[in-house]
Amino acid sequence: MLINLSEVFTLEGKEKTWEVPFEAKAYKGSRVEYPVVSANPVKITVKNLGNRKLSLTGNTSVTLAIPCSRCLEPVNYTTDIEFDQEIDMNASDEDRVKDLDEQSYLSGYNLDADMLVCNELSLYLPMKVLCKDNCKGICSRCGANLNKGDCGCDTWVPDPRMAAIQDIFKQFKEV
Repeated sequence: MLINLSEVFTLEGKEKTWEVPFEAKAYKGSRVEYPVVSANPVKITVKNLGNRKLSLTGNTSVTLAIPCSRCLEPVNYTTDIEFDQEIDMNASDEDRVKDLDEQSYLSGYNLDADMLVCNELSLYLPMKVLCKDNCKGICSRCGANLNKGDCGCDTWVPDPRMAAIQDIFKQFKEV
């Protein structure tokens, strides 16, 4: 959802609040894509600080379907997002890149609320998501979900220290 910020620039100290829907269907990270299950409206407050500087604050809550790190079943992960930023409209693109603040959600006087939330969401994502604490994961041989039952695969793993002896036995095995 695009928000036009031009009316905030008319007067120093002017402040305006918007409540807009989060319309993105999925969160797209650098290597992942998670579908959005539900999202609360995004509340954004923009204040003109003078000298073409803006204060940007807001919050929302987003629920994503993230696969379990062990069994790959989708898990609904809900996070509350809060942001508080200061935007300098005088800064050039080179200065923003140098400060590692590219602000891809800002184009001219338009603010893309969905892109802002997705940028902030990348900071709130967990390293690992589990469907339950005692998740058994998947079988390393057939890929069956072990939480649903035993797959019947042979789970015996030979001792790697005995690999040299096993190779000798395989060489002298009679046909």
